[in-house]
Order: sequence, then C-alpha cells, then structure tokens
Amino acid sequence: AHALGAAAYAIRAAAAAAPSAGSEAARLRERDWQREQVPAALRDLVLDDQRLRSDICWHVFDD
Repeated sequence: AHALGAAAYAIRAAAAAAPSAGSEAARLRERDWQREQVPAALRDLVLDDQRLRSDICWHVFDD
C-alpha cells in the first residue's frame, strides 16, 4: 500500500515539474517508466492494485 502511494506522489511530481502543456505527457511517461521497472512476475498484481485504488491516488495511474 505504501509503495503505491509513493509511486503516485512521484507521478504527480513529474507532472508538476513539467511545463503545463506537457504535464499530461510527463505523467504518462513517469507512470509507464514505473510500470517497466516492476518485475514481470509482479506486474499484473501491481496493475490490478493501481486500478482498484486509482480513485484514492488522484487517478494518476489511469490511461
């Protein structure tokens, strides 16, 4: 649970650091980069958790 929150904060930070016109692209790049770092054996579990708790994580994991 805590790792998901940290991931959400990092995505928000990436979006906030980008110029406003590029904030959505920065959000998606950071989200996708994070997902690539998750070991394949755990990826489906992480993605499922992101979907289930997206609403409490500012929807940063959404497409």
